[in-house]
Amino acid sequence: MALTSGPAPSAPRPRREQIHHAHRTAGVLGSLAGMIPRDLVLIGVPTNSSGTAEGVARAPGVLRQRGLTAALAGWPGFTDAGDLALAAPRPRRGPSGLLAEDALIVMIGRVRDAVRAAREDGRFPLLIGGDCPVILGALAALQAEAAEPGLLFVDGHEDAWPPRASPTGEAADCELGLALRLFDGDLAPGLRGVLPRIRAGNVIAAGPRDGGELAAAGVPTLAGRLRALIRPAELAAGGGAAAAATLPAPWWLHTDLDVLATTELAAVDYPQPGGLTWPQLGDLTSAALATPGCAGWSVCIYNPDLDPGLAGADAIVSYLGQAITAADRR
Repeated sequence: MALTSGPAPSAPRPRREQIHHAHRTAGVLGSLAGMIPRDLVLIGVPTNSSGTAEGVARAPGVLRQRGLTAALAGWPGFTDAGDLALAAPRPRRGPSGLLAEDALIVMIGRVRDAVRAAREDGRFPLLIGGDCPVILGALAALQAEAAEPGLLFVDGHEDAWPPRASPTGEAADCELGLALRLFDGDLAPGLRGVLPRIRAGNVIAAGPRDGGELAAAGVPTLAGRLRALIRPAELAAGGGAAAAATLPAPWWLHTDLDVLATTELAAVDYPQPGGLTWPQLGDLTSAALATPGCAGWSVCIYNPDLDPGLAGADAIVSYLGQAITAADRR
C-alpha cells in the first residue's frame, strides 16, 4: 500500500501463524472479537471529497497529535501504518458529477489495497478519515474475500444522493448509494470500475436523521430497502447493536461522527438537530466490535478547522480507546 511518511510501526508485522484463531468466526479473518483486540493497524486516510486537502482531510494528523497512537499503543500487536498517499484533489465536478473524481478513484483503490493487505496479515484495520467514501475501498477489499459482505453504517445521514443531484457535489453525499450501485447508469466507467457492489439486504443503517431534508429535495429514502434502517430514537433505546449479529461475515463497521448531537461534537461539516450522545455511540460501537464477523472499522467526519480548542479531537481519541477497551471486556 502507498504510504506517506508517518509514525514508524511500533512492532513488526506478524507472520500468518501468529494470528489468534481461538475465538474467531469460522472462515473469517479478523475482528476484534477474534483478536481480543490484538493486531490492530491504524491507517490514516486524509481525504476530503469537497476537493481540498483541508478540513476533514487534516483529521488523521490532528488526532495523532492529540494522542491517538499513544492511546492505542498498549494493545498487543498494534501498528500505526501512517497515512495513505493520495492524489491531489481538484475541486471541480468530474464526468459522474462528483468533485475531485480522479482523486476519489485513486483513494478507493489505495484503501482497498491497504485493507486487503491488513486482512491478509491477520490484522484488524482501523481507518481514520477523512470522510465517508473511504468505505468504498474497504468494502471492495472485503468483496475480494466474500461475494456478499455486510455493512453496519452508523451515520447521521443516509448518504444516497444521486451524484448529479447532490447540492455539494461531494462523494460524501452519496457513498452508500454508490456502494449499493444505485447510480451505475450515470457513472463514468473509471469510477464504476472501482466500486464494490453491496446488496441492500446486507446493510444496516443506524442513526440517520435527514429524512426531512431528503423528502424536501425529492430524494428517495433508503428506508424499507435495507436490512434495517434504525433511527436515533431506537438507537438511544438500545436498539441496533444486536442487529449486527445478523449481518453476513465479513462485515464492515463504519462510524460517521455526525451521528452525534452537535452538543456532543460540533466540529462536523453538516450538523443537524438531534443525534446520539457519546455514551450511546460508545455502547453501540463496543457491542459491534465485539460481534463476530466484524472485519474492520472506519471513523470519519471530524473537521479540526471547526475545533479551535481541539476538545473535539480529545473526545474522539477517548471514544476510540474506550470503545476498543469495552469491546475487549464483552
